[in-house]
This record gives sequence, C-alpha cells and structure tokens, in this order.
Amino acid sequence: MRINIVNLGRMDYMEALEIQERLHGAVQHGRVEDTLLLVEHPPVITVGRNGKQENILISSEELHSLGVRVYNVSRGGDVTYHGPGQIVGYPIMDLKNYGRSIKGFVERIEKVFISLLDKEYGISAEAGDDRYTGVWVGNEKITAIGIAVKRWVTMHGFAFNVNTQLEHFKWIVPCGLSDRGVTSLEKLTGIRQDYDKLVDMTAQYFCKVFDITPEKVEKEEILIRIS
Repeated sequence: MRINIVNLGRMDYMEALEIQERLHGAVQHGRVEDTLLLVEHPPVITVGRNGKQENILISSEELHSLGVRVYNVSRGGDVTYHGPGQIVGYPIMDLKNYGRSIKGFVERIEKVFISLLDKEYGISAEAGDDRYTGVWVGNEKITAIGIAVKRWVTMHGFAFNVNTQLEHFKWIVPCGLSDRGVTSLEKLTGIRQDYDKLVDMTAQYFCKVFDITPEKVEKEEILIRIS
C-alpha cells in the first residue's frame, strides 16, 4: 500500500477543512490514493459532534479580540484547540484496506506517537480508554485524536503538541475533561523542538505503524488531483 504525504505548512483551519472534504470525496471514488495531510493552524477552537459550548471558558468577545475562531465540526469528541507549534494530521484513508476497523485505526494512530516518543525521546506514553482518548504521558494528554468516517473513508485525525502554547488550553476544557491536563514535547524535554523535523518524523512513524509506503506530494499537486 502507498500513501501520499502532503505538508500543507501553516494554513487556516477552514481552508484545510475544504481540502480535506474535497480529498475525502476523491478517495471515496478512487480518484486519489490514501493521503495524510500535515498542517499547522493559527489559533482555533473546534467543537466535535459531542461537544458542549460550556467547555469554552472565555467569551466570544474575548475570542474575537484574540482573532480566534470557533468551528463546529463532524469529528468525534468534544472541544479542542489547535495552534502554532502543534502538528495536526488529517489521514484521508479507505478503511476497506485496513480491516474495516475504526477502533483498530485509532489504535494504530495512538501507537504512532507512543512509539515515536519512546524510541526518539525515551518518554513513556500510553493510550487512553473510551473516556480518556488520545495519547497520554501520566495524566497529561500530548496527542488528541478525533476522527469521522463516511463510507469507510476517514477524515479529521490527530493533534500532536510539539511546541504548542499550553496556556491557550486554558481557554477550554480540553476534550471535556476537567480532571486531567495537557502537555507538549517541549515541556517534557525542556527544549524547544525542531518543528519541521518532527513533521517528517511523524510521517515516518505513521507509515511504519500502518506498514505503508510514503510518497511525498506537494500541496499544489494534490490540489490539481482533487480539482
């Protein structure tokens, strides 16, 4: 199996969502191969299908003054934050090629970051359970996961805190969990990380865990393929 790896760089959330949606339809109809989009967003809050508006802790006026938008989206989960220093991945993949298992797909994403943190940094992380989804280091989440599946093709995905501004998580109750915190690779290591290197590393571990061959594709090329 092969997968396109597309680094979108820094991109507005809604612009990336439009690309996701167009790509999702193209993968559904067999016009484009499975694709992993990697992107960094300006500060934004998203609310999943099970999200509660009360988990946004600051007013709409304050958010507006900060230039932060709030979007309701089709992924699972509650409220989450995306922002600079965070690697966001949107795997658009046909699960018919991966055993038609949504649970198995999520478990593989968890394994990506558990393996990366262990082998590259000696950090012990573990997967959460049905309530505490994602990847955790102790009681702090380092990778959030929330997907949607339509006709067996996935969209949305994961958010890996690398150099993320953790103070911004005080704007929300992350994932609706008030009894746990969030962390980042920068916080755990005490060193600001090479973000671009971590983007490449994330793609590498993703392909290794899913046992697929990567093909790097430029943003302009993938836009032509889905036009």
